[in-house]
Amino acid sequence: DTNLKTKRKQVGLSQSELAKISGIPVRTIQQYEQRQKNINKAQVEYLFKLSNALGCSVECLMEKV
Repeated sequence: DTNLKTKRKQVGLSQSELAKISGIPVRTIQQYEQRQKNINKAQVEYLFKLSNALGCSVECLMEKV
């Protein structure tokens, strides 16, 4: 699993709940979790919104290369 998916599950949110809280489209969250989009190349704004919604640092969402 991606760091995003792991963290989201730890917090107990569904993809749609995370989308509502963060303001990021569900489809984009799905693409990050399925590695169809590289979260390491995400807009900084998206990373901040996701990390705030999940209560973690931006770094915890980044994938090791």
